[in-house]
Amino acid sequence: MTYKRGLTPYLYFIPVIAFLIMFLGYPLIETFRLAFTHRVGPLGNFSRIIESGELWIALRYTLLISVVVVPLQLVFALALALFINMRFKGYLLLLYIIAIPLALSDVSAALMSYSIFGPSGFVNKILINLGLTDSPVYFFGYMYETRAFWVIVLTEVWRATPLVFVILLAGLQSVNKEYLEAADVFGFSRWTKLRKITLPILKPAILSALLIRTLFAFQIFGVVWLLAGRDIRILAGEAFYWQTIRYNSNVAASYGLVIAVVSIAISWVYLVILRSREVEGARA
Repeated sequence: MTYKRGLTPYLYFIPVIAFLIMFLGYPLIETFRLAFTHRVGPLGNFSRIIESGELWIALRYTLLISVVVVPLQLVFALALALFINMRFKGYLLLLYIIAIPLALSDVSAALMSYSIFGPSGFVNKILINLGLTDSPVYFFGYMYETRAFWVIVLTEVWRATPLVFVILLAGLQSVNKEYLEAADVFGFSRWTKLRKITLPILKPAILSALLIRTLFAFQIFGVVWLLAGRDIRILAGEAFYWQTIRYNSNVAASYGLVIAVVSIAISWVYLVILRSREVEGARA
């Protein structure tokens, strides 16, 4: 009886272990197998995407989108969080409005953007009705790559900023009001309080938000694929293209591993920064 009672708690782990093996373990092993299987050698798939230049194009656009989108989201989210944290009358309603995009998928956001910026979208209807143009302004297509890029940036900033906003708003709750009241007594300006008190306390939340959003930015797919297709090549888009259109699972798995390696490298950098901040805080 004692043996059975001692064994029972471990039985509850069986569904979890089965889930991890089925939906994480097996796909991961299969991805490695496919990526390193090629008739010329284990690195044949990687050589193919590197020598063709496709990997560098996709990596460049993925990095570019991340470098532009993530800082914009951080700035807007921080400004909104500071504003909402003032707790003025009606701030809860504004909070709910800001959080609405959290309920939308990337596909829904992309379709909404297309309905706004498409040839027969709201923007073109307004421009034509105002007499500012006689024909639609095209934002999507091979010849309008730059315009499509900025529409993608705008869509991603609108769609994903609320996630960063929620993290930063939660972090602001850890700012002790006594510190701010003491700063008022000493005559600190709002900018000084923000720079000397709020932001240092908010650093862990900021770094956590940056880590999450940067990882998600490197895995961006739906918005780019629906609005630009392969006109703007990204890592996840290339993996989808090779798997579903070219029917080459080996190359698709290679792109998947590249995304995983880049994500792990980014996570490591952020964790090193977080650890160094913790060490500095302990020394202080």
